[in-house]
Amino acid sequence: MTSKNEALSSRWQTHSVENVVEELVDYDLFSEDAPLRAAVERDARAGAAARLQAFGQQIGRTEYLHLGDVANRHRPELATHDAYGRRRDEVTYHPAYHQLMQTAIAHGLHALPWSEPGAGAHAERAAFCYLHSQVEAGHGCPITMTFAAMPALRATPALSFWSQGILSRQYDGRNIAAAHKQGLTLGMGMTEKQGGSDVRSNTTRAYPLAGGGAAYELVGHKFFLSAPMSDAFLMLAQAPGGLSCFLVPRWRDDQDKNPLELVRLKEKMGNASNASAEVELRGALGWLVGEEGRGIATILEMVSLTRFDCMIGSAAGMRMAFTQAVHHASRRSAFGRLLVQQPLMQNVLADLALESEAAMLLGMRMARALDGDSEEEKLLARIGVAIGKYWICKRTPQHAYEAMECIGGTGVMESCMMPRLYREAPINAIWEGSGNVQCLDVLRAMHKSPHTLPILFAEIAQAGSQHPLLAAGVRELRQQMEGWRGADLEFGARYCVDRLAVLLQASLMLRYAPTADALAYCDSRLARSGAQMYGSLAQGTPVAAMLRRAWPRAFD
Repeated sequence: MTSKNEALSSRWQTHSVENVVEELVDYDLFSEDAPLRAAVERDARAGAAARLQAFGQQIGRTEYLHLGDVANRHRPELATHDAYGRRRDEVTYHPAYHQLMQTAIAHGLHALPWSEPGAGAHAERAAFCYLHSQVEAGHGCPITMTFAAMPALRATPALSFWSQGILSRQYDGRNIAAAHKQGLTLGMGMTEKQGGSDVRSNTTRAYPLAGGGAAYELVGHKFFLSAPMSDAFLMLAQAPGGLSCFLVPRWRDDQDKNPLELVRLKEKMGNASNASAEVELRGALGWLVGEEGRGIATILEMVSLTRFDCMIGSAAGMRMAFTQAVHHASRRSAFGRLLVQQPLMQNVLADLALESEAAMLLGMRMARALDGDSEEEKLLARIGVAIGKYWICKRTPQHAYEAMECIGGTGVMESCMMPRLYREAPINAIWEGSGNVQCLDVLRAMHKSPHTLPILFAEIAQAGSQHPLLAAGVRELRQQMEGWRGADLEFGARYCVDRLAVLLQASLMLRYAPTADALAYCDSRLARSGAQMYGSLAQGTPVAAMLRRAWPRAFD
């Protein structure tokens, strides 16, 4: 018999909750990504797929995916002084951040090609980073800086202690001197207020210590010091012989803190889990890396590697944004059908999948180039990383927004992952050199070695005559670039890099993606220049089959 209270309670219910989507958790990020699996089998070394599958299952668990949200909600906090007025200069992070760092370092994301060198090592690491960045992007900053510093450190035998510390797979976040830690991480501080990317305008001075050999004291500032709790930082400063690179530890010795004084933390729109600071150097001890006056040359390879990771990170953001959108569409109904069953939504989702796959393929191809020993592969990596960093990082914000729109109102709520992905999307385009810097770098690569552009076009030509627009696009671009000189070429640099990026991605899609996907990419990208809206694939494109491959659960 129904009680009076139960009857009243039923009467007061306004609605039943239905046709809503459950959060995407407890899934295997690797096994459910067919394009990535194929790339790993092709580019990485034996056994990588099994290791990545175990990793994809680990980081796809509910509690692990939530670490990304928690680490960004609880931002790092700076304490400049202790209660008695002594300098402390300590940044504290939420435990979720430390757990992300621990996982990354335990799996070698900070050093795998250096600790386990060999063919396919860069490709395997890139795949690991691609998966882990989908969970959370900010912790990737100290991971990539530690990874990228190794070539510069190895070129300076006197700094072998730091090289060995980086190779460790033990994460040690304690605020103690490096000599007592189980593993080390590195940060970087290159830019200053007055110059930004124009590091030649740096004013920080480095004074040689009497009888100190490679020891100097640095006086000046850095406007961006990322990951300020790293154990040491690579910095540029003006030495007597010119702009030079230095390794600046956080501690001078076991007892004394190096005078790197943290002024404030940046209040960034995205990348919130990762601290970035302004710092004053008041006679900070630094060790010369490379030769005096060769600071730019010393960091060149390092910067190329950090830019490579920016490209991989942005491709990862695209994959997670697509995954969130297609998961929503496969569970949400409107106008009598699931969203994923509706032709226009299928067009949009398939287009997002194409962009994501093309970005991943370009990243993995550059990883293979980094693994190569030939001069051709080195030159391809030199120009290809700059192209990919420019293009993929620039495409990510629009991709994130479009995925957010697929989800609708829920997609802009902070309880959803999409606002974090959207805020993160522009970061990599600005980090490690903005779009214009990348385009100018492409021109410098072409100018420094006349073989670079022919090698790039030879790479594109590996797709043969599989699509008429590809060959026509290459001919047109070559003619235009040959006709431009000096200021004209610089003025048109963005157009050139845009087209080079799309042509290269089209070639990779034709070689490695299913025929229907590759043709859809070429038809939608090569026939146009400039921006386009997602969801404008041609009539007859097999979008349903494309979605089934990109996300096997699409029509469950």
